[in-house]
Amino acid sequence: MQSKKENYFDWVYQVVREIPVGRVCSYGAIAHYLGLKSGARMVGYAMNAAHALADVPAHRVVNRQGLLTGKHHFPTPKTMQSRLEAEGVLVENDRVVDFENRFWNPQEELKT
Repeated sequence: MQSKKENYFDWVYQVVREIPVGRVCSYGAIAHYLGLKSGARMVGYAMNAAHALADVPAHRVVNRQGLLTGKHHFPTPKTMQSRLEAEGVLVENDRVVDFENRFWNPQEELKT
């Protein structure tokens, strides 16, 4: 039987897997989409635990200002930026350039 935490992380991972190559999403947008009261901080905890999961593109999740706040949870401090840049996302000073146009909103993109 899975714990609530494991279920929560799985829900987050399902959304993160939907973020297209070359786009980014925020912790808060994911929490809002899932209707989770625990919010952005808990999505961050899920992302911190996702780095060993090859099928979860954790590098595409940034803070609400486009900052690479999770970069320290990757193998090196530059790994997150390198992965984003490999997908065509420009990063300067640990911030996604053109964040507004790169932002992927699950509320809009995953309408059912």
